[in-house]
Amino acid sequence: MFLSIINGPNLNLLGKRCPEIYGSATFEDTLAEIRKDFNDYRIEYFQSNCEGELIDAIQRDGFNPDCLGIVINPGAYAHYSIAIADAIEAAPAPVIEVHISNIHAREEFRHKSVTARAARGVVAGCGRDGYALALLHLIRTANSNQNA
Repeated sequence: MFLSIINGPNLNLLGKRCPEIYGSATFEDTLAEIRKDFNDYRIEYFQSNCEGELIDAIQRDGFNPDCLGIVINPGAYAHYSIAIADAIEAAPAPVIEVHISNIHAREEFRHKSVTARAARGVVAGCGRDGYALALLHLIRTANSNQNA
């Protein structure tokens, strides 16, 4: 069993791009912490700046019966990618959308996420802790479903 983290465009620039918003650590730093904190689980990670590659990753992991769930930060695609929303909606694995910043406190175009309608939940504005919160929710949901 594994959990998947999928990051969209420009998230490869964490630590370099807008550190006043996103912090100065790289996502690799964050991923190392996550893997340490969730060491009982295999955490798969994928990042792409290309919409089609993100859809392929959602389909690959979302239809894999060994995937407990997906945490996705679609980046700017959250605001206009119906294709990513459709991929999330089609996947049997639960998906939690994460945004490092509070998208509702930023520019107006960021206030609406078209991909969020397909996700089971959304975590925004909790910084990089949002990834761990989303993973924790997926694990607890999977465990409660197994015990039901």
